[in-house]
Amino acid sequence: MKHSKIEAFENLVSAFEAFPTIGKKTAIRLAYHSVMIDNFAAMKLAHAIEAGVGNIGKCAKCHNMSEDEICAICSDPYRDTTLLCIVQSAKDILVIEESGQFNGVYYVVRELSDLDESHLFSAVEGVSEVIFAFPPSIATDTMILYIEDKLKDFDLIFTKIAQGVPTGVELENIDLLSLSRALQSRVKV
Repeated sequence: MKHSKIEAFENLVSAFEAFPTIGKKTAIRLAYHSVMIDNFAAMKLAHAIEAGVGNIGKCAKCHNMSEDEICAICSDPYRDTTLLCIVQSAKDILVIEESGQFNGVYYVVRELSDLDESHLFSAVEGVSEVIFAFPPSIATDTMILYIEDKLKDFDLIFTKIAQGVPTGVELENIDLLSLSRALQSRVKV
């Protein structure tokens, strides 16, 4: 006896499976819950995703997530614009902000091939300290050295987050206490 497939359900499972950390079993549970248990929550999620995709872009100044041309952090007059924290993703900004240990501004550099030097130069105007908040790895050490070299003609102190950030772990997976300690105990590069 051949089992009939429900194409719409299979497509929903595949869509959930496309997200990071969601395997087949979780995707099936989410899809089943969406169509059979809580249609309202599923529609709310669909609308939130649509609104997010349609309204959230990159801040023109720091590349953080923003619904406006300039993000709320860059446009906040109470931020310490002499401190610039360079991170690998806008997710890292969310994590650092949640720690409550940093009141400066940010700059996102996903990878060296994305780096626009003239944009970076304008980001460091008025900055006295550049803090690298990258998870430790050979690739990020290379990125730090490269950025430091590009900014060598600016009068800047270079530091990086210290203890509490284990090698190979993304910032989003680090507990807030460890991240707070790492920010407070940053070291000169």
